[in-house]
Amino acid sequence: MKRFKNILYVADSSGIVPPAFHHAVALAERNGARLTVILVMEKVPTYLSRLTSPLLWQARIEQLQASVDRLTAWVADRVEVESRIIEGTPFLEIIRAVLRNRHDLVIKSTDKDVGPVSWLFGSLDMHLLRKCPCPVWLIKADGPTPIRRVMACVDFSDLDSTGSDPAEPLNRMILEMGGSLASFEQSEFHVVHAWDAIGETLMRGARAGADEETVERYVTDVRQQHRHWLSRLLEKARSWLGSEVYDAVEPKTHLPKGRAGEIISRLAQELGVDVIVMGTVARTGIPGFVIGNTAENVLYQIDCSVLAIKPPGFLTPVTLDE
Repeated sequence: MKRFKNILYVADSSGIVPPAFHHAVALAERNGARLTVILVMEKVPTYLSRLTSPLLWQARIEQLQASVDRLTAWVADRVEVESRIIEGTPFLEIIRAVLRNRHDLVIKSTDKDVGPVSWLFGSLDMHLLRKCPCPVWLIKADGPTPIRRVMACVDFSDLDSTGSDPAEPLNRMILEMGGSLASFEQSEFHVVHAWDAIGETLMRGARAGADEETVERYVTDVRQQHRHWLSRLLEKARSWLGSEVYDAVEPKTHLPKGRAGEIISRLAQELGVDVIVMGTVARTGIPGFVIGNTAENVLYQIDCSVLAIKPPGFLTPVTLDE
């Protein structure tokens, strides 16, 4: 993964060195990239600040600074690293740091919310997945090191009548990042495209009157078309990644039939995938739709790390203005 030059690592107050930080350091070291460690303190409401001793508040800041310093000291002789502690709403300050300092990757440990629902990503994680303009790599706290299997998810649902693919720029980024991550980690590389034969259920209904042979022929034709699109995309991926990297990772393709939101999470579990590389932005063109339904469904079902990518031209709703 040689494309990242300005990495932002989101720390917590524990001072523990989690797998996410190991990955951030290794990536920065490999790329000769700058690494910034940021820790965001929740802003204390005014009425509470009046009741809190300034000495107590200063002690809290010093405690957080010590946590961050332990991380930076651990790698100071390996990479160019700096740290910042900021007060504010965490997701806003992280995204503003990206905008202000032009970070090209955010790395963070997953952060489950406390509650009755047990999914991997917390509210801060979901804010970043929806709104952060650069790629976000959320790494499972107990995930394996090194990474064993990477799965890239591509989509052709927006192909128009001429066969051109508006999603190709995003698919390219997904394959480039997924392939280079697999190469960097010397892991298996899986490429998956889930497809469905739209109208199959209707054709099988009594009103349509289609016989079984007609339906099966239709489903086979749709499958072959999607296989052709995937093969054509992988041919381009060879040039995008370079033949040496492409041959080294030797992509293993999967073309499962079914709804992507259900299929991808199940396939990831069957394969023992450690990182899913996927796009997260809806392509509806409707303001406010900052994450697609398919991506949302996948994210709420998976139990592995995710590298989430926005398409070229994505504009975050977060601004530098207060």
